Amino acid sequence: MSAARVQAVIESLAGRFASAPLVFGHGTDNAWDEAVALVLGVTGLPDDESSLPAMLDAETLTQIDRLAARRIGERVPLAYLLGRCHYAGLEFLIEPGIVIPRSPIGQLLEEGLAPWLGAAPARVLDVCTGSGCIGILAALVFPAARVTLVDVDPRAVDLARRNVALHGLADRVEVVESDLFDALPRPDQPGGQFDLILSNPPYVDETDMASLPAEYRHEPARGLAGGTGGIALVARMLAALPARLAPGGLFVCEVGASAPALLRAFPRLPFVWPDLPEGGEGVFLLYADPPA
Repeated sequence: MSAARVQAVIESLAGRFASAPLVFGHGTDNAWDEAVALVLGVTGLPDDESSLPAMLDAETLTQIDRLAARRIGERVPLAYLLGRCHYAGLEFLIEPGIVIPRSPIGQLLEEGLAPWLGAAPARVLDVCTGSGCIGILAALVFPAARVTLVDVDPRAVDLARRNVALHGLADRVEVVESDLFDALPRPDQPGGQFDLILSNPPYVDETDMASLPAEYRHEPARGLAGGTGGIALVARMLAALPARLAPGGLFVCEVGASAPALLRAFPRLPFVWPDLPEGGEGVFLLYADPPA
């Protein structure tokens, strides 16, 4: 095929994706949206009906077909094939070995964490930052805040720094290689406490890890597996939280389907579970000083 219109290419791709045994969930949830994302990701065309009549040349069609074949044959998530993804309306660089952004924490941040957060935070920490997406979104939502992103994986730290630069935030967003809080200043030192701590840690339990679809097996197990009950890392964070949250501070964390295990392990903690109208599950809030 020497040329074809965008609409025809999307329709053809959507049919191929719908008939293949694919699992979605890395930015799209159906075959049509996946086809749109692939075509727009390759062409750079705007996500608008005005793009549908555009003609694509043979070289572009070949590139799209090659990526579609890998998406179907290897079950590689589209974000890895394109090297970038969208999260909360923002574009991020992504690469194999780093978990693809999709946390519903973004829904809450886009609303400024209203009504749960009072004053805008001066210092924000994103633990287990991965690509840096949650912390970068927080920096954009709270433009006066200084933000620290931490991850134990040096590859994630490098990628997060590139995403910080991509969004022009290097003047007030730092990225630190750290096993949770270990490499940060002590709580009694300047910069050792935070008004807002955010985390999308590994939280998938052993049973769910054993049954992950092929697409999710392309992601690093280290970024997904949460150990016994899926809450091993979360439990470590909760132990450190009283020292790390500033007075009046707020902790926002995703535990997904491991929420029941968390509640069994910590029945006395006053977790708040906000509604997630755009989907997702298992995001909790925990206050340094629970409201009366």
